[in-house]
Amino acid sequence: MTQAKLRRERPSALRAFLSGEALGGSVLIIAAVLALIAANSPAAVAYFKLLHLKTGPTLSPGIGPMTVHLWVNDGLMAVFFLLVGLESKREFVDGELATWKRRRLPVIAAVAGMAAPALVYLAVAGGDPTLHRGWAIPAATDIAFAIGVLALLGSRVPSSLKLLLTSVAIVDDMGAVAIIALAYTDTIHLPSLLAAVGVMLVLYTCNRRGITALPVYLIGFAILWLLVLMSGVHATIAGVLAAMVVPVRRSPGAPDDAGSPLHRLEHALHPWVAYAIVPLFGFVNAGVSFAGSGIATLTEPLVLAIALGLFVGKQLGIFGAVWLACRTGIARMPAGVTWRQLYGMALIAGIGFTMSLFIGGLAFPGRPELVDAVKIGVLLGSTLSAVAGAILLAKKPVRR
Repeated sequence: MTQAKLRRERPSALRAFLSGEALGGSVLIIAAVLALIAANSPAAVAYFKLLHLKTGPTLSPGIGPMTVHLWVNDGLMAVFFLLVGLESKREFVDGELATWKRRRLPVIAAVAGMAAPALVYLAVAGGDPTLHRGWAIPAATDIAFAIGVLALLGSRVPSSLKLLLTSVAIVDDMGAVAIIALAYTDTIHLPSLLAAVGVMLVLYTCNRRGITALPVYLIGFAILWLLVLMSGVHATIAGVLAAMVVPVRRSPGAPDDAGSPLHRLEHALHPWVAYAIVPLFGFVNAGVSFAGSGIATLTEPLVLAIALGLFVGKQLGIFGAVWLACRTGIARMPAGVTWRQLYGMALIAGIGFTMSLFIGGLAFPGRPELVDAVKIGVLLGSTLSAVAGAILLAKKPVRR
């Protein structure tokens, strides 16, 4: 089969990514709603008992015996981060972020869009030292949810705006990975960490020698995951590290190279991640009981800090950075996009569901009352961002 025919039969990674994330976002929403129903119904006891059911050995003394919750958050989410790493590498090597000119606006927007929510969080919750560890919770954007909301608006949202949001979210995800590795690693088991470095060197050597067989890199990823888990660094970092050494074949002038190992692995993983792993993560982590909660719960410092960080911090950071970059000539506005649409996109970027819940669990381990507050804050801030952004983008702009 010729390369041209392969390209016709397999859509570009970016088009597949956008359409897949749109549907995946809908499935994630359903999973989150089911989790909330389960946690606030007669099935609540069985739901929470299932999450903490011991199903495996103690792989790392720091986390104890493996449970359903740990297998999802530390195991399956490593595959999610593997896909994040593959998508990021593809965009930086062979996609929309392949040149500094194209990277400029998304990187500026993403950095400001992570810094501003963290500052808003600290401004609201900074008076309580026990809450300082949660500063990164509102910093990340949930790309599946965000693209899902834009997809519901159809042609009202120009493709260039979807592309910008995707690029911002990819850079945002890489920033979140760095935060997880640096800010939420307390103790290090040096022998395991050195062994993990050794595995990375072997995989890198395989890459340099032109080995393209995907089983080599998948087996290496599995070993790397175990060693990183044992080292004390969060195991999901193994996914991103493994993605960095998967070979990619550049295809300038073509949307996707069907023969590239990285592209093949990305296409193979995406359905499983979008329609199984991420929704399962949502079902396992979104369940919070509202028993005993009231309006006063929404004004608790942690809940308010996260909600305002997502809803206010994200829009201020992203829109303000883009406006300043375009006004000063550092970057250009995306083609066919109005300032109102750009502001709507900045609001949509405040949907921080998956990453925010993930970081929240790392920030307050062993503090279930704080983790529940994190869930409420994330749900509140993400909902406000989604609704406000959708309303703003729903009306077609007047074209001059």
